[in-house]
Amino acid sequence: MDFTPPPIEDGFTAEKLFSQGFSYTYDDVIFLPHYIDFAADAVDLSTRLTRRLPLAVPLVASPMDTVSESAMASAMASLGGIAIVHSNVPAAAQAALLRAAKSRRVPILSDPAFAAPSAVIEHEDDFAGSPFLLVTDTGAAGGKLLGYVSKRDWTNQNDKSLRVGDYMTPPPRRAPWNADLNKIHEIMENERSGAVALERNGEVVDLVVREEVERVKGYPKLVASATVGSDGEFMVGAAMGTREDDKERLKHLVKAGVNVVVLDSSQGNSIYQLEMVKYVKRVYPELDVIGGNVVTMYQAENLIQAGVDGLRVGMGSGSICTTQEVCAVGRGQATAVYKVSSIAYKNGVPVIADGGISNSGHIVKALSLGASTVMMGSFLAGSHEAPGAYVYQNGQRVKKYRGMGSLEAMTKGSDARYLGDTAKLKIAQGVVGAVKDKGSVLNFIPYTLQAVRQGFQDIGASSLESAHDLLRSRVLRLEVRSGAAQVEGGIHGLFSYEKKYY
Repeated sequence: MDFTPPPIEDGFTAEKLFSQGFSYTYDDVIFLPHYIDFAADAVDLSTRLTRRLPLAVPLVASPMDTVSESAMASAMASLGGIAIVHSNVPAAAQAALLRAAKSRRVPILSDPAFAAPSAVIEHEDDFAGSPFLLVTDTGAAGGKLLGYVSKRDWTNQNDKSLRVGDYMTPPPRRAPWNADLNKIHEIMENERSGAVALERNGEVVDLVVREEVERVKGYPKLVASATVGSDGEFMVGAAMGTREDDKERLKHLVKAGVNVVVLDSSQGNSIYQLEMVKYVKRVYPELDVIGGNVVTMYQAENLIQAGVDGLRVGMGSGSICTTQEVCAVGRGQATAVYKVSSIAYKNGVPVIADGGISNSGHIVKALSLGASTVMMGSFLAGSHEAPGAYVYQNGQRVKKYRGMGSLEAMTKGSDARYLGDTAKLKIAQGVVGAVKDKGSVLNFIPYTLQAVRQGFQDIGASSLESAHDLLRSRVLRLEVRSGAAQVEGGIHGLFSYEKKYY
């Protein structure tokens, strides 16, 4: 009798698991641990957003109007990732958001308002959401800086009819637009000043106050290299549609220095997107273009043949997206990422896993299944850098978060994303909600990245490339989790608990 032990065959290869006819989400699958021979801090998370654009970390902020504007773009770039500025505004306004993020090199951005010394501040809205108002001789950007008025100074003024020139603070010491935090802090200490004006080409672009510098310096060190282009500016992406007037929008974006454009559509396999991809590559051959969204290999193949430099994967997987319910189309995100990545890899096209990211484990799964980056909406929406003001609901500090397929967003123009801008009846494919205050992305993203590194260590992958090699060589194994296994793998059986990640 032969007692030779059989070869060890444990778990399923991704190829076998995702060929069984089931549509799996991230929570449905689990990776089996592999062999560790390196420290978590040694994991290299550098990657590519597109064929030609590298990133130090695989994180992308989604082009949603409650997620990605100037502040998010500068913060994500400083962390080594990138943000895609949404297109739910006129072309000139989107270009202005782009320039605001690219015109400084610190992750602090106030988008200051301007006024002439003869102006009278009648309402808090005159500050346009900024903590202060810059006073110039012309009352606009580009004029000579005469001083500034903080919102606190104005609030404390008993006589609100005074001209700003009567109580403004004298102009502070200036620093170059690309000065780092240490340089700005050094100037503040030497000058015993509470603010520093950032100047570019003789024009003041922003004012940085001591409180903001101390806040940012108190966060974990930015261990990754910032995402900076050859011109020394932060790299920023922008979304655009596939209509004829989007060609004019593209001109504005290129003039503003956009580094990559994303053709923003819920279903990217359309004649409109294929033609726009070809147009962008013909007119602006040096500009990388990301196509999508797709969830099947067939969709991906069509866009790859059209010339895309990156693919965005996901349909109905976002927390505020209802496409799968309303339209009965889409795919579980884990299956979609694996299938599309399989064909994209053969063509050298990086994949962005868009949607369904609720925790660091989902990021590990998306990247290990073949994605090069993950695109996040709700994960970032409650942050300090996301657009909008905090409000309180049931004792919780929250920010509004809405799907671009919600009726509220569609009234601003996002219905073109769902090919519904010419329809007489608008059908929502998203909802409006709220997300809890998460603080600054500059604070919680470093902790998230460290958790991702530990996940990669557990599966034996010292880099994204290593994870992809382990998957394709069939060394990395997976299993499907039952409902009970998902419960067991989460927090359970406690009377109460406090959930903190940092």
